[in-house]
Amino acid sequence: MTTALTQPAAPSQAAESTPAETFARKFRRIFNFTTVALVFWLCFTFVVASLLKLLAVMSLEEWLFMVAYLTRQFLASGLLALAATALGSALLPERLGPRVRWPAMVVLLVIASSLSAFVRLWMSRYPMTSPRETASWFVDVVVLWTVIGVMAYGLIGSIGRQAAARRRLGQQIAERSALAASALEARLTVLQAQIEPHFLFNTLANVRRLCEVDRERGRNMLGSLLEYLRAALPAMRRSSTALAQEFDLVRAYLSVLQQRMGERLRFELELSDRLGEVQIPPLILPTLVENAIRHGLGPLPEGGTIRVRACREGDQVLVSVADDGAGFQGTSGSGVGLANTRARLAARFGGTASLELRSNEPRGVVVEVRLPADRVQAAPELYPV
Repeated sequence: MTTALTQPAAPSQAAESTPAETFARKFRRIFNFTTVALVFWLCFTFVVASLLKLLAVMSLEEWLFMVAYLTRQFLASGLLALAATALGSALLPERLGPRVRWPAMVVLLVIASSLSAFVRLWMSRYPMTSPRETASWFVDVVVLWTVIGVMAYGLIGSIGRQAAARRRLGQQIAERSALAASALEARLTVLQAQIEPHFLFNTLANVRRLCEVDRERGRNMLGSLLEYLRAALPAMRRSSTALAQEFDLVRAYLSVLQQRMGERLRFELELSDRLGEVQIPPLILPTLVENAIRHGLGPLPEGGTIRVRACREGDQVLVSVADDGAGFQGTSGSGVGLANTRARLAARFGGTASLELRSNEPRGVVVEVRLPADRVQAAPELYPV
């Protein structure tokens, strides 16, 4: 028995506007309270400026009457021209092209201006003295308000195109930012995938060597390693991890290696509670510690000490791994672990983060990672407001 399932309509389709709603929205975009008030203000200002010179030869009452009368006359033409502009914008879509829209808009404005001239004749208290005067006045009104309407239509269209261009630019910027973020995440994933086998293979090689020498110690070390990996593997899949968790991983990792190296390995960890929640790319510290043991303490029969420290220096967070081992050698600083760590820092923080190596006194190497304090997510107490 087969059951047919009907998929409900998508919300965007259900909420699609009807043609009437689209027309009303486009019309109100131009013909609204703000634009009507603007037309009134322009008409009133023009009339007052034109009649100022008559204020000296007319009484105030007569002058105010003329201002109100002419403002009403001009307002009739202005509102009809505005309505024609709004009607043309609502009825004439952009896809028609300027060769169709502009002639159609001129026709609408001529009709609206002619209608406004008839309305003004009907409202006029001062009839024309002759048909010729009436015709001349009629043509003047139609031409004047048609030109004004065409200019207004062009201005409104230009403003609309600029607004649309800004919206498209904003969308393009948002899309490019999203693509850049996706590319960055993919790059970090690739770099992290290169580090994981390098890190794990070196650690398992240490377990294998110990099992060949002392099986009991090898089993104990393998158990400790499994506990470490149980905590470390989830961190490998995250885009960032807290600095406190990185220190916990380093402590577990060094404890595992201490079972193999015994008294040859000593370590000190120093992390301020205020820096515990600072977010960094995962496995940065274990990679640096593994590099210090392999190239610094490993070649020395007496071993040495690893010191891992994190502190705040001005507008930077400084994380350092220091050893008192063999010091710089021919390939120091160019291994896979350090190279990928540099690449991960550059991909995440750009030029605002750095990884540098310097000599430790009296012996050994210090690796310093500097992170921008304003680019890492930290606990509120780290960045007091």
